[in-house]
Amino acid sequence: MFDINTILFYGITFGILIMTIVYTFIRYLYSKEIFYISYCFMQIFSLIFIISYSKLFTISYFIQELSLVIASIFAMIFAINYYEGKFLPKITNYKELIINTFLLNVVILTAFYHYVLFEYLPYTIIYAILFVSLIFNLKQGFKPALIYVIGWSVFCILLFIFDFKNFYTQSGYFDLVLLVFAIEAMLFTISIAYKYNDLKMKNKNFEKMVIQQSKFVKSGEMIANITHQFRQPLNNISYILMNLKKRFENKNLDELYFDKKINQANEQIDFLSKTIDDFKEFYNETKKRENFSVKEAIENAFTILDADLKNHNIDLKIDFQTFEEIKIFGVKNELSQVIFSIVSNSIDVLKNIKNPKIKIEVSSSSAEVKIDITDNGGGIKTKNLKKIFEPYFTTKIEGTGIGLYLVKMIVEESFGGKILVENKKEGACFCLFFEKVI
Repeated sequence: MFDINTILFYGITFGILIMTIVYTFIRYLYSKEIFYISYCFMQIFSLIFIISYSKLFTISYFIQELSLVIASIFAMIFAINYYEGKFLPKITNYKELIINTFLLNVVILTAFYHYVLFEYLPYTIIYAILFVSLIFNLKQGFKPALIYVIGWSVFCILLFIFDFKNFYTQSGYFDLVLLVFAIEAMLFTISIAYKYNDLKMKNKNFEKMVIQQSKFVKSGEMIANITHQFRQPLNNISYILMNLKKRFENKNLDELYFDKKINQANEQIDFLSKTIDDFKEFYNETKKRENFSVKEAIENAFTILDADLKNHNIDLKIDFQTFEEIKIFGVKNELSQVIFSIVSNSIDVLKNIKNPKIKIEVSSSSAEVKIDITDNGGGIKTKNLKKIFEPYFTTKIEGTGIGLYLVKMIVEESFGGKILVENKKEGACFCLFFEKVI
């Protein structure tokens, strides 16, 4: 028979393990990181082990030992995936060899004492591997493993100094194994919380990098468009200068004609200047959020795309079914990037289509602004409709698969909007929804 306190303490330990299992499984569903699911399975088999160990239920000794072996395997998988840095340090001289050999011996001895104290192999495996991670990669800065390792190390040192295990056992307290399970769960929860924040920060940095990468992938195409945009105005300026020179040589240059040609030249120069400003704004990394005109953002995108549209004889129609100066809140050049990416994809599809057309319709309700971008390129294959916003998914031979992924990310995360895609009679239609500025 067991007294109520023992049953209660076992119940608390079971509860902590179940909480850890649920917590890590949910984290895995969100992040798909292997170390979450491997730790989850390790704790599942640890729970089976501790239930068998408790003798509260009739479970065979074979099941107990089998669960220990499987938990140890998942512990190794977890620790290797949670591991940060290099497994083997770079050794360039004898001094580093001596230091790293000494540190490795410290790990071995500490891990051995850890097992002697707690008598549970899976946790010792994790402790040893993460300890190696820490001492061989100290120069990489503060890592989540540091919390885990220091927590166990301090605990082990205190137990060793005060010979706590003998005192604890002789005093007749609850089984030390139960205490270890509880401490392990608490230490890991603290460590994993930091790890989760660290992953979120890395993901944000990755997204920023991908956004810039996406811009540079398109930069060659944009430069070609800008070159085409510049060619006609420069030709016009050249003709204006030739006319002025010819009139001057023939002594037929009057003030009225001169002013007229100067104004024409200034108009061409203003166009070139605006093109440069639009190009710079498109690449500007500013995150200044403000109320801005949807029409201006669309026009900025088509300043860059105009040459490509003309080059492929694509008929573009922009239809405002609402107030033309309607505004939304956010970063203007990000909406330009969204329009640019979607229309660029349409242009790629329409290059070999007869009578290619792109239509942009801007409408609004009392609460939101809707932008529909439709082409007559035949639409998207049904099997690809649910995949086109996934990172690195592409049907193009030289595609990167990040354009539409970034479009979705910008619309949803930067604007708090929504994007849908559907096939219509002649082609694909991208529907963008944004909150309207009242």
